[in-house]
Amino acid sequence: MYNPPTQSDLVNMADLSSLLASSRQLTAHIPRPDLPTINLGLDQIEQQSRRLGGGQTTAPDQAKASYLLAQAQIDTSALGSQVANLNTNQTFAPLQPINDTDIAGFVRHAHEQSLIASIEEGRRETEAEFYRVLEERSRRDWENRKKKIFEELGVKVDSAPAIPSTEYAGVANAFGKSRLAASTSGRGLGLNTSVTQTKQTMPMHQKMMAYDRVLSHLNNARLAQTAFPLIFQFKAVASETPQGSSAIGQQFAETLEILLEITGEQPQLPHSHAQAHLLNNSPVLERSFAKPYLADPQSTIAAELREKIVNGARTALEKQYWQFLEQTVHSKPMDAALGGDPGLANKVRAFLSVRFYKGGRWEDRLELIAAKPLWAQMFYLIRTGNLREALEVAMNSERQLNDREPHFIPALRAWVESTDRSIPRTSRERLFSAYNARIAFGANVDPFKQALFKIIGRIEPHKKTVPLVTSTTEDWIWFQLAMVDEQEGNGLKELGELLESYGEKHFTGPSTEGPSPSASISMSPSLLGMATGSSTATKKLNWARLLLVCGLFEKSVAAMYEHPELQVEAIHLAISLAYYGLLRVPARQEMTDVDILIQSAKGATSLNFALLINRYIRQFQKTDPKEAVQYAFCVGLTADRVASTTSDYDATVSRDQLELTREIVRRVIVNCQGKWEELIGGMREDGTRFTGVLEHYLPLLQLNSTPEYYDVILKGAATMCEEDRRITDAIKLYNLAGARDTVISCLARALGELLSEPGGGGVEGQELENIAQQVIRMYELRGERTKESQEVVKLIRARSAMDRYAQGDMEGALEAIEASDIIPLDGDLRSLNRRVDQFKFMDPAITRNLGEILMLTMNIIVGLHARTKTANISEIDRQSRLARLRQKAKAVSTLAGLQRMSISSDILGQLNRLEVKVAH
Repeated sequence: MYNPPTQSDLVNMADLSSLLASSRQLTAHIPRPDLPTINLGLDQIEQQSRRLGGGQTTAPDQAKASYLLAQAQIDTSALGSQVANLNTNQTFAPLQPINDTDIAGFVRHAHEQSLIASIEEGRRETEAEFYRVLEERSRRDWENRKKKIFEELGVKVDSAPAIPSTEYAGVANAFGKSRLAASTSGRGLGLNTSVTQTKQTMPMHQKMMAYDRVLSHLNNARLAQTAFPLIFQFKAVASETPQGSSAIGQQFAETLEILLEITGEQPQLPHSHAQAHLLNNSPVLERSFAKPYLADPQSTIAAELREKIVNGARTALEKQYWQFLEQTVHSKPMDAALGGDPGLANKVRAFLSVRFYKGGRWEDRLELIAAKPLWAQMFYLIRTGNLREALEVAMNSERQLNDREPHFIPALRAWVESTDRSIPRTSRERLFSAYNARIAFGANVDPFKQALFKIIGRIEPHKKTVPLVTSTTEDWIWFQLAMVDEQEGNGLKELGELLESYGEKHFTGPSTEGPSPSASISMSPSLLGMATGSSTATKKLNWARLLLVCGLFEKSVAAMYEHPELQVEAIHLAISLAYYGLLRVPARQEMTDVDILIQSAKGATSLNFALLINRYIRQFQKTDPKEAVQYAFCVGLTADRVASTTSDYDATVSRDQLELTREIVRRVIVNCQGKWEELIGGMREDGTRFTGVLEHYLPLLQLNSTPEYYDVILKGAATMCEEDRRITDAIKLYNLAGARDTVISCLARALGELLSEPGGGGVEGQELENIAQQVIRMYELRGERTKESQEVVKLIRARSAMDRYAQGDMEGALEAIEASDIIPLDGDLRSLNRRVDQFKFMDPAITRNLGEILMLTMNIIVGLHARTKTANISEIDRQSRLARLRQKAKAVSTLAGLQRMSISSDILGQLNRLEVKVAH
């Protein structure tokens, strides 16, 4: 059926006609009667356009490439044409057309396009993630390099100082509030960082000196193989810190109290005659816990050590809380109403009155039995370690308690009387049934009653908090330690993992409840005093204490070391742990120059103890080398005898730590810059040697004899001086080590190098010459005159001639050359030939510098020749002297000709010209 065109169709046709007409008018003004009209379709126009676009001239390199590819049977023109004619409009279109009614085909095509889009999106995300990780690693590497540079330069990168908190001004608590401080390794170059030179204030210096004295006593005790109360001594130093560091010192002393309870260290016995035999028979506690601490975590001895750590940490927290309780009662005597009863139960009752008795009534959540909060009283007696008193309180109210909880007192009695704080299975099941029936889902249950049931029966260990009971961090961590059970998979390792999963940030919030994954943990100030001083330092110390309580000793030290104000404490905490074998160190191949914490090959976290010690002593090893080596000896604490290790890896670590100990000692000697007489001894003028203090401590370096000490320590330090181009110090050390041949060789090599330098090395050369003369004189006094030492004498005299020539003393310079007997100046040809043969067996330092010595001799002769010509002497004497000088010049020139293969052509030419000058 025919449809006539509409009005709109006619308008569109008119528009197209007008467009065609206007396009033809574009070239109407150009008269071209000789050119035919070309009518092309759209396809032809497109093809011609593509041909024009690709019709660029081929560069010579492209032609060569096409020729090369043609040899491999690759048609570049055809491929280029295909690429040029490639149409990407239909790239994502289906290969077969899809009908409008083909729903399955449409869905399949959409599914394929979704997969392609997902793959492309994944590729882009992967690429973006790759560049992000690359940038992050580059930034981290730069931060590590920057830290290393700062450490080498003796500066530290410190975070911006935080505003000190004044929220608490009263009695304080054991752990104080804490907030995550910025880690040095994660800092960039923003405005929140500052570079400050390491400064030692007077209080800091006094504290370091006090620790130094303790270390000296420790190493003396190690030599005598007697026990030493190291932690007690460190605690005494920390408690006596000068004003300005009292808060940090006090909190560090509390941290050491925890370690005291863990190790069971006893204070030193008094040095009296009556107890002398006890001192002599005291056990050697050095490395007491190394074997179980480094053993397989699944072994029995490792599990026993973890139980010991739990018990010790819990006991320390209980003692600290009892001190806090007493201070609270004494600070508010009116509210406490202690009365005349000095019993422990009455003090706990007074403490409860201060905390929970307000306005004539008790806290609503407390359950009162006979008008007293018995559950809370028993809990705080247990919280402070007074288990027998808690049982006594329960027995005094046995009838009332049995009416409410008939199974509680038998379970409490069994728990108190057990050695591992456990109860029989039947008692636990009864307690668990009572807990589920009346406590677990009760609306108004006394929280202290709930806590007692959970602790005694180890009920619901996955629920880590109890309202009102775990309101502070020390209460929470004590509660976790009380719930630890190594037999049921709820041990110390799991507690440490839980603590790390929370992280330091979770222990900083204002919450009043205990820790949970969704809420931060509140902390109160220190138990034993106000939390004054540096806010960030005390918070970092609190976090380190939490890690220590959970047995994460290496991470505890690293956390303290992150803050500049705590680095002294971190070093000495690490020494304490190393002394008792509670520190894991890496193998040398795992160490870096920057990282403190290292993941060892065995999967455990280890501490780069040697790096910490080396950084610490760097600031005073030049001025106080004796104190520095005392710290170096402590690195050897982790170097057990190889025979006592249990695996190849442990033996490797032990050998590495021993070598690091010796290396640090050698580095201290080198950094003394020659001021080592008190440390390693020296030589008297008569050639005899006096010893230093280092030889007294050879057993701590596992050196069995003085010759071994010479080989390992002194010669090693001398080699390091040679590598640092400190030849003078190297010669002194080799001489102290009795390495005569090495001393002679080193002197000859050094003097030979100075002869080739302008001016003979200047002041350094003069100093070396003086040392060489002293050494040779000492050997001659001993009767140890050798061919090699006489060659050093030749070099000394040659250099002396160089100095005299520079000073204008030509006669003295010529006498020194003749005394060196390197060049026969008598002019006898047989002597010259014999000397050429002797050069083959002389020290290379002489033969290598023969050209310079010949040139020096000829210059001296020329200078004397010029002076003789103008001297105010008789003509006969003048001619006699000139003849002798000509003879000497001839001898120098002849020897140079005979030895021409080892002398440069420039020197030979100059010698010939100067000889001619002397001859006329």
